[in-house]
Amino acid sequence: MLDEIDKLGNDFRGDPAAALLEVLDPEQNVSFEDHYVNLPFDLSRVMFITTANVRDAIPAPLLDRMEVLELPGYITHEKIRIAKRFLVPRQIAESGVPARSLAFDDEALARIVERYTREAGVRGLERAIASIARKTARRIVERGRGPLRVTGANLKRWLGPEEYPEEEMLAAPAVGVSTGMARTAAGGTILFIEALPVAGSGKLKLTGSLGDVMKESAEAALSFVKSRYATAAADGFFASHDVHLHVPAGAVPKDGPSAGVAIAAALASLALGRPVRNDVALTGEATLTGKVLPVGGVKEKVIAAHRAGIREIVLPRLNEKDLEEIPNRITRGLKFRFVDRVDEAVSRALAADGPRPARRAGKG
Repeated sequence: MLDEIDKLGNDFRGDPAAALLEVLDPEQNVSFEDHYVNLPFDLSRVMFITTANVRDAIPAPLLDRMEVLELPGYITHEKIRIAKRFLVPRQIAESGVPARSLAFDDEALARIVERYTREAGVRGLERAIASIARKTARRIVERGRGPLRVTGANLKRWLGPEEYPEEEMLAAPAVGVSTGMARTAAGGTILFIEALPVAGSGKLKLTGSLGDVMKESAEAALSFVKSRYATAAADGFFASHDVHLHVPAGAVPKDGPSAGVAIAAALASLALGRPVRNDVALTGEATLTGKVLPVGGVKEKVIAAHRAGIREIVLPRLNEKDLEEIPNRITRGLKFRFVDRVDEAVSRALAADGPRPARRAGKG
């Protein structure tokens, strides 16, 4: 078992990846020789299991010798069940709290998961439960009080202010602001694409700690929107305006092509002066010719959108198969629109016909 293989170091003392190339290759590991003890080892019947948090950090030749199994993070419902069956009983026992002197409501566990420990696993969840168990043990010793019950209403008294405010969709439709979805190491999240017009000649300014791939995706989306929507109906918008595109939070690095469709919706909203629906979230890679390509992390993204109150999700048509991995309790009540073209996604995202407000950007 080789844990955290993406943390390999390479310095003057040697390169561990070079030795692992030989160890993990079944054609070479029959007579692997450790250069420290200078003895051959037959590793041909050894199964090596490695773990990593980030695939990109593993050297490419080493990754080529592995069969990759992706393990998605737990959803809130799964974490609650794990906590009730394993984590809570274990921490109560380790803290010395008498049996049945401490209980957790499902609402309290859900708030810990979503507002205090945003992670893919349950390590932080167990630490929070352990903290409550220790405080309970102290309270019982000092005051002789019990049993105690942790609820959603009194959770702040145990853990203090929430570390992660609840993700919510925009309060109202807004011109130039669309809702995208992203996958992070801690699961899924929604992100807002904000586009603001300024006097100019159709140039694009990008902020929000965007990576190279996301910047190129934004430039491709702008070119498509110019070719598709910069007509007489748009009053020559891009001939007299630059666009400042920002993706909060500015301190969090963001990269990848999956926000292309959401960026195109925000730009088209500016060009046409029509607000983007606040209850619609979009994901998908947009090509220069207006095609929508599939993306990864659909399960995590859909769960994040559901948690934020989104009611309709626009996905690439080739991602339709990914819905099979999502529990029915999440997909129930959500509308899914599968698109092949950016035009279709934009038409779903923009608000229905009606009075068109003045062009402005904001969160409503």
